[in-house]
Amino acid sequence: MNKKLQALFMFYSLLFMGMNINNANAIPESLEHNSNRLTTTEVIFNELQKSEISLPSVEAFSAAIKGFSNLKKGSEKITKNILSIVDFSLPSTKKRFWVIDLETKKVLFNDYVAHGRNSGNNIAKKFSNVPSSYSSSLGFYITAETYQGKHGLSMRLDGIDKGFNDNARARAIVVHGADYVSHDFIKKHGRLGRSLGCPSLPMDVNKKVIDTINGGSVFFIYSKDANFLTRSEILNPTTAMPATKG
Repeated sequence: MNKKLQALFMFYSLLFMGMNINNANAIPESLEHNSNRLTTTEVIFNELQKSEISLPSVEAFSAAIKGFSNLKKGSEKITKNILSIVDFSLPSTKKRFWVIDLETKKVLFNDYVAHGRNSGNNIAKKFSNVPSSYSSSLGFYITAETYQGKHGLSMRLDGIDKGFNDNARARAIVVHGADYVSHDFIKKHGRLGRSLGCPSLPMDVNKKVIDTINGGSVFFIYSKDANFLTRSEILNPTTAMPATKG
């Protein structure tokens, strides 16, 4: 009887030890889930990649999403989950303007956009927040009201990146259509025409874009500008330094 009890004890002891060894090598379900979890930026970008439309660079898109998320936390002016991105690190001969629906994760528009004439020729290299500089301004804007001007249907932008574009209203920086923003102009001149600082769009898409994004969506103008990337209070809400004048 004692031998039988000892044998049973040894059997169950070994069985219990084996279970513990197997479990020790297993990854807890919660940790396994966390290790494979994608960021919001990655999820949206992966969905966008399923289309055949060219996309912003990962750097431009990540900055846009980061700023959008920070703005959504504290602004009641943002009423649309639509994000417009202008990537001025690209030449004007590239379609460097995107409108993205963050709910459906679809690219609504991808087209040409002009930069200010004092920002550069084919590539925008200089940016300014100063009136009459005729340069583009980097940073985050909120789309505002529309109006009929000398360029037809136009849309005002409220610059909310302090020190970088908060003079947008005073400078009359708006979205409008222009004949010099077209493939034909590029073929003739080797680049797009340039504005007085406005992000000008092709005439054939201008109205469609404005009708989609006006009145409370985020509009972001990006470049690989170290001063902006390190000092924007929207991208760096707790560590940003005052913007240098430009």
